[in-house]
Amino acid sequence: MTKTVLICDCLGSQRVDGTGLTAATGLSCSACHTSLCDAQIDLAETAMRQGDVVIACQQEAPRFTELADDIGATVPTFVDLRDRAGWTADETATAKQAALLAEGVLPRGEVRSMDVVSDGTCLILGVSDVAVRAAEQLAPILGVTLLMPDGWEVDLHSGYDTVTGELSQATGSLGQFETKFDRLRQTIPGGRGPVALTPPQNGARSGCDIILDLRGAGALFAADAKRDGYLRADPGSQTAVADVVLAASQLIGTFEKPLYVRMEESLCAHSRAEQTACTNCLDLCPTGAITPDGDHVTVDPAICAGCGACSAVCPSGAISFDAPSTDDTFRHLNTLASAYRKAGGQAPRLLVHDADHGAQMIGLAARFGRGLPADVIPLQVAALAGFGHAEALAALGAGFADVAILLSPKTEREAPVAQTALANAIAGRAAVTLLDLNDPDALSDVLFDADAGPVVETPALQMGRRRQVARLAAKTLNPEATVIDLPAGAPYGAVLVDTDACTLCLSCVSLCPSGALGDNPDHPQLRFQEDACLQCGLCANICPEQAITLQPRLNLTDAALTQTVVHEEEPFACISCGSLFGVKSTIEAVTAKLAGHSMFPNPDALRMIQMCDNCRVNAQYHSQNNPLGGGERPKPRSSEDYFSKRKDH
Repeated sequence: MTKTVLICDCLGSQRVDGTGLTAATGLSCSACHTSLCDAQIDLAETAMRQGDVVIACQQEAPRFTELADDIGATVPTFVDLRDRAGWTADETATAKQAALLAEGVLPRGEVRSMDVVSDGTCLILGVSDVAVRAAEQLAPILGVTLLMPDGWEVDLHSGYDTVTGELSQATGSLGQFETKFDRLRQTIPGGRGPVALTPPQNGARSGCDIILDLRGAGALFAADAKRDGYLRADPGSQTAVADVVLAASQLIGTFEKPLYVRMEESLCAHSRAEQTACTNCLDLCPTGAITPDGDHVTVDPAICAGCGACSAVCPSGAISFDAPSTDDTFRHLNTLASAYRKAGGQAPRLLVHDADHGAQMIGLAARFGRGLPADVIPLQVAALAGFGHAEALAALGAGFADVAILLSPKTEREAPVAQTALANAIAGRAAVTLLDLNDPDALSDVLFDADAGPVVETPALQMGRRRQVARLAAKTLNPEATVIDLPAGAPYGAVLVDTDACTLCLSCVSLCPSGALGDNPDHPQLRFQEDACLQCGLCANICPEQAITLQPRLNLTDAALTQTVVHEEEPFACISCGSLFGVKSTIEAVTAKLAGHSMFPNPDALRMIQMCDNCRVNAQYHSQNNPLGGGERPKPRSSEDYFSKRKDH
């Protein structure tokens, strides 16, 4: 069924060219309304009754959704053209509106999720009466245990338990916290006078669904604001305490938690043979959701907060953001760029932002300021830190002149800074910038004052895995380049081998997690395919001769796609049968070094080093004083021998 786009100029405050949008997007646009959400809402109702519609307004989405439910119609798709393109100081923004409309109607991939169950058991950590009052307020709703410090005068309270001691360890998240206590003392029910407590107990363990921290001390977890089920407030702030008490009261029931990332263990280059290689995701994860698990890492979905940094820095694609997927992001970038060009635009700029801080900044700039320039196309993403160098290069390769990433106050900076530097190194210019702004007017000023950079002559469709997209975009942006030098830590590069030190032991080949290093079963060779190298450093770490170093770079020639010989030597011919085995220089060096050794007292023993496996076994078996041979076998005894021996006795 063809979608119909309902457009509105919002009481004449913006320009919307329905004819131009139809020509650019292929979507059927209605006549331009003036008050579709109010005086002309009957027209929206009629359109919704007739079929599937798209309403070019985000602000009044709740009103139109309610209307669709009332009349039993399909809930419309909503695309915000006004704040992002209509309200602008520029004269016209039809090309930009067409791009946003084409991108807005793309199907969204389903986000995987898991159920998190909270029965409402709540542990309150306190040091003052503030925690006691919080326990009293939550007791009718949650199953509350109040932990107070040693020496606290415990009173009996109906509805919740009070214990004393110290919380020494806490792990987990909403619905599955595991806790450990030292000097734990519980109340003893019954008796007269002061409340009696049990003797102190160390190492006591328990579990709970919610932790409410009112100690006024340091947080129990890294990035505590991202830990579901952990609520923390300054006990000296009544407002903050009231907020967390209210939030805790809502954390009972079954909740859907998105599965933000997808893990492919076979691609992970964390370690091999207990030798550590890549630790990019481990170094950046703010919540500690990623931990080593043998040769790969594992992601705890209950702790993962979906910042996306792991996806941006993973060199192999073992961890990929999945809410939505990177393929979805590439598809939206391609659609925005192509629709903008089709509508007559020339050099679009991309503004990447999140759904909270960024969307609010854009809305305020549009309503009260100059808005966004007509050539700046906003793209809302679920995780700013997950928009890495591959995504930025994909935008440039698809036809964007520049990429600006509007950081949120909650965004960790380490990954975006490093990924921006890498993207600019590959692009060959400062095409990607980070905007750390909190003033909507300042945002407008920066974007209006900036000049657009050059645009690729022939944009390419960006698709495939992140490494493939980055390489394609690099070739699109640098058609004449062969090799691009990259900063340290880049996931692309070469392996440099000191041929004088290398003994061709091939330990690097057996452990290379990506197969970039290979051998030749018929000849002593070390081969290397640069396109497959992750620069994880495992080969350099395990090389016994310290003969390997890494060189970060991006080789755009076809030679990077095939195996090349980086070191080879002449094989040694078995002195017995003549078959080739081993490395001639190594066999000769070992033979010379072991000459005169006590384990090789004669030339025949030393000659065995120069034999292949089969000949060496044969020579050893037939040699004198063969350590593998036994003494002379005893003669079999017959019945006659047995009776003869008895007669002798």
